[in-house]
Order: sequence, then structure tokens, then C-alpha cells
Amino acid sequence: MKRVIVIGGGFAGSYVARSLEDKFNVILIDSKEYFEFTPSILRTLVEPEHLSKIQICHRKYLKRARLIIEDVKEITSSEIILGKLRLKFDYLVICSGSGYSSPIKDRDVVIATRGKNLLDKHRQLCEAKRVLIVGGGLVGVELAGEILDYYRDKEITLVHLNKKLIQRNSLKSIQYSEKFLKSRGVNLILEEKLIGKKSKNTYITDKGTLIKSDIIFLCTGISPQFGFMKKNLRDSLTDKNHIRVNDFLQVYDFRNIFSAGDITSIVEEKTAQNAEEQAKIVVANIINLEEGRKLKRYESSKRAMVISLGKHDGIFEKGNFVLRGKIPSILKDLIEWKEMRKFRT
Repeated sequence: MKRVIVIGGGFAGSYVARSLEDKFNVILIDSKEYFEFTPSILRTLVEPEHLSKIQICHRKYLKRARLIIEDVKEITSSEIILGKLRLKFDYLVICSGSGYSSPIKDRDVVIATRGKNLLDKHRQLCEAKRVLIVGGGLVGVELAGEILDYYRDKEITLVHLNKKLIQRNSLKSIQYSEKFLKSRGVNLILEEKLIGKKSKNTYITDKGTLIKSDIIFLCTGISPQFGFMKKNLRDSLTDKNHIRVNDFLQVYDFRNIFSAGDITSIVEEKTAQNAEEQAKIVVANIINLEEGRKLKRYESSKRAMVISLGKHDGIFEKGNFVLRGKIPSILKDLIEWKEMRKFRT
């Protein structure tokens, strides 16, 4: 059987590995032992027991694929390098995702990308009186909603570089999220950028605004995980270090190397849903290449989105239609249940 190596076990990578393990010799390489439903990790900060509902070990859902828990050091046009181990491939799928790079080096800064990071900070949040959230995109707004839902005694400040929260969403969603947070006492500091620490528990923006906080959550500054590409596949990266892909999600200049998820250069919202849709195209095209059939194009589109504002409120958005209140929060729970069920059946 031909070998398919998948880098990254998030939405895109896990889908590719699950879908191809019966047809190919699949190897999944990930830095962690489990798949995590990332749209729900923010809840683990306030509800630690929720973590067990959104994580599943890769070995539990992969029946035939080989699993390697390690960081990829380097890739070439024909092999993966993991320290002393070198693995050749017939097909490679890069789904390494992205992370946040912090402009502030401080023990009180929490990077909101992985459930374990948030779980470890649960006690610190409980004890904090003042909370600072940096970034008013989807993650920052949802995080504020989760904290508000569980704590009535926190002074929450949210700093955002743009003049509107979740600025890529519809005006109705923007207005509802801002009204929701303001009405619950969140201090919104818009069109300012946090640049550093002034003194103990005091931080400063580029416009000189001083903010006192006991804990900071970083929800901005997302950057692709591309380090293993630098030596041999540098020409396949954009100037922002995303992987350049064609309409079939093949990495430029390579017939047998594909990419999906946050790491790609596709201009669209970096969501779990989009990552999985890209993965479906990658799976189809690897099979199509093997069978000599025409490749499928990836069609990017603005898909339906659910934004949670705590456990009992939220926003559903699809095109010009926006639904606000309790129903979107129920939808979010149903989506989580449905997605995790795929791994357990």
C-alpha cells in the first residue's frame, strides 16, 4: 500500500487520517496524543470537567493508521524528518495549523489555543479580580462570554485593535456582541494595541492607556506553524508564512503534497468547519490521483457560523440571516455532540 503521511491531528488532519486509513498506509504525526474540539475549549476554563467531553485519543478512533507523537523537524520533497527518524512518503498532507505568538512575556499571559492551557489556569482565574482579554475577534468575544456566564465579580477589560468587535462578521452580529458585553460591565478599549507591561499587574497600550489586570488571555496574533518548511520548502510559503496551495489544495510545485486548514493561504475565516471542508477535498483528490480521475476544486464560501456568548446565549449567522439568543447556544452544543460522536462510533 502507498504511504500517506499526515502532519497535524486537528480537524483537517484527523479527517484525512480517518478517511484514508483503509485505503493507504497512513501515518499521523501530531504534537499531542488526542483530537480536541477546539470551538469548545474556552468552556474548559470555567468548567474544567468539560475537557473530557471534547477530547479523544487518536488511538481510540484510528483503527489502522500509525500514530507518532513528535514535532516534525524538517520535510523534503520525498520524506519527513523527525530527529533521527526519516520517513518516506508517497503523499504528504500538511495540516499543522496555527497558534498565537505573545508580544508580552509574562507568567500571567494565557494563550487561548489548547484546552490544557486553559485548564491549568482555572484556579488562577478563580482567584483573579481583574481580567484582561487581548483581541476582540471570535475567540476573544466568546471567551468574555464564558467568563461572564460563570463569574459576576470579575472586572473584565477587552482590548481590540479595530474599531468594531468581530469586524468580519455581519453588522447585526457586531452590534449584538458589543451590546451583550457592555451591558454586563465589560470595559471595551477599541482601536488600541497592547504593547507591554508598565509595572506589576499594570499593562499599557500604544495610546498610553494603563490597564490593571491579574491575568491576561491572548486571543490575537495568530501565526501559522510552518517551521519545518523553512529549510527545503521555503518557496511554497507566502510572505506571511502560509502554505501556497492551488485550487485542488496541492502545495505549489508539488503533485503529491497537499495542505488543509489554518496553515493554507486560502483567504477565508480560519474555522474548524472550513478546515474539515478542505480536508474532504484533499481526501477526494488523493484517491482521484490514484485512480486517474479528474481532481476536484475547493470552493471557498462564507459558511454558517455559531458564536457562543456563554452557555445560554449566542449568535447564529448565515449570509444576511442572523439569529440571536438561546437557540444559537443550543446549536453550538449540538454541533459539539455531533462532531465528537463521529470519533466514538
